[in-house]
Amino acid sequence: MTDDAARSRQGVLFAIAAYTMWGIAPVYFKWLQSVPALEILGHRILWSFILVFVLIVLLGRGNRLKPVLQNKKQMLRLTAATCLLGGNWFLFIWAINNDHILDASLGYYINPLLNVAIGMAFFAERMRKMQLAAIALAFIGVLIQVISFGSVPWVALALACSFAIYGAIRKRLPIDSITGLWLETLILMPAVLIYMVFFASSSAADMTQNTWQINTLLIAAGVVTTAPLLCFNAAAQRIRYSTLGFFQYIGPSMMFILAVWVYGEPLAADKLVTFAIIWVALALYSVDTLVHQQRSKRA
Repeated sequence: MTDDAARSRQGVLFAIAAYTMWGIAPVYFKWLQSVPALEILGHRILWSFILVFVLIVLLGRGNRLKPVLQNKKQMLRLTAATCLLGGNWFLFIWAINNDHILDASLGYYINPLLNVAIGMAFFAERMRKMQLAAIALAFIGVLIQVISFGSVPWVALALACSFAIYGAIRKRLPIDSITGLWLETLILMPAVLIYMVFFASSSAADMTQNTWQINTLLIAAGVVTTAPLLCFNAAAQRIRYSTLGFFQYIGPSMMFILAVWVYGEPLAADKLVTFAIIWVALALYSVDTLVHQQRSKRA
């Protein structure tokens, strides 16, 4: 196996791991439903900051931090990506704990098609006719929901756009996944500390008063956050960005199953129509991708 083939295979495994963990994440956040979304977000960032710092020390990668911190251009771009990531994290937690798992699922179904569009626009990845048709169909699906049913799937669109743009910015940054994630949490830490010290006021805000079960779940936010994101960033650096989007079907499919069959969210007509059209668009894209891969192997 060539180095490129091995690297691509690693990317595929990282992508599968990342999206599977994201797919079952709603179960974890449902367990913390009694805690406000902003406080959960604060714990995600705090414990991720600590966990990733420990990883950096254990792996001896501290020397990779200084060059990035001294590069103003890279830090500015990383800060922009981090703001998108923080917003995405918060909205995802809010959606799960306010019975909008279906909206989150729809957002992450749309995300692969946005990845295709971004790959074409910013990474000079050539798109074929069926891929372009899939993107157009997804746009039509959202448009039908807006015009016919008068509802804008804003949660889905915000989740899809924020994460797609975040991923595109991170792909362009020559920063490894562990270093990048720690710097992202470092950028967010000042806002987190201010909020947790001066504004957090729920019954769970004081960890000394919590049950050990709640505190264990809050601390586990570091692992829940860090593990899939490290896998995602590792995958993004090893395979084509449009190919990476293909694996995201895993996450929203698991969320859809959880929403409808585990948590009993109603699948209203507007969502069902949009889901159906997005599924057709993803089917077109998937078939085109498989056909292209087969032709490439024969060539």
